[in-house]
Amino acid sequence: MNEQWRIDKWLSAAGVGSRKDVKKLLRKKAVRVNGETITDASEKINAREAVVTVNGEKIHYDPGPVYLMMNKREGRVSATADDRHRTVLDDIAGRNTELFPVGRLDKDTTGLLFLTTDGEWAHRLTTPRLDIEKEYEVLLDAEPHSEELQSLREGIQLKDGIETKPAKVSEGLQEKNGFRLWITVTEGKYHQVKRMFGAIGRQVNALKRVRVSNVRLDGHLEMGEYRSLTENELEAISYDIAKKTGKY
Repeated sequence: MNEQWRIDKWLSAAGVGSRKDVKKLLRKKAVRVNGETITDASEKINAREAVVTVNGEKIHYDPGPVYLMMNKREGRVSATADDRHRTVLDDIAGRNTELFPVGRLDKDTTGLLFLTTDGEWAHRLTTPRLDIEKEYEVLLDAEPHSEELQSLREGIQLKDGIETKPAKVSEGLQEKNGFRLWITVTEGKYHQVKRMFGAIGRQVNALKRVRVSNVRLDGHLEMGEYRSLTENELEAISYDIAKKTGKY
């Protein structure tokens, strides 16, 4: 759920009254946020940090865990803090100190990244035993041979001897600046996709994650932008997890 709420919606959800009732309180200057009187119903507040009072009485309401979808930009580290580089949290307005990325994308990898305050949900999406799918759009330096792509589909041994699980790989298409294809993996090894293509002698020039589980990256999100996951998207992920754990 989004951290930023309209004050009238938040007070209504907190049980103060209907939206109509809340607007009356606002007009009467009965609502204060962080010590400041608020009269505009559309005023946005940080639901986790704001101190809200109505007629001097502090209002308590926990809006629940936060689930965000981000289109990660290049150059951001998937971490909550880093001594040398900016992190994905630097793109979050009014940063929630409890927010953290679900899994990781390499610094130069872009695309779909979930951020949440729900540790259990994050664990289910990243635990190796559930084989949650992660789909990537890949731009290679040159077209691989068909038998090389087939080796990725069957599982391949990386240069350090580690065996990967079978992947789904599209046929791809030739472009001016390289060969573009899509690959779906169920593991999260370090630099895995780059290492898989490196094992067949190909270089990854650009990598973008476009899907995790049953949720695709919102094409309207610009680099560095984010939004809350919708109810349907959260349900789609829950269904995927339940299916893989045999609880659906």
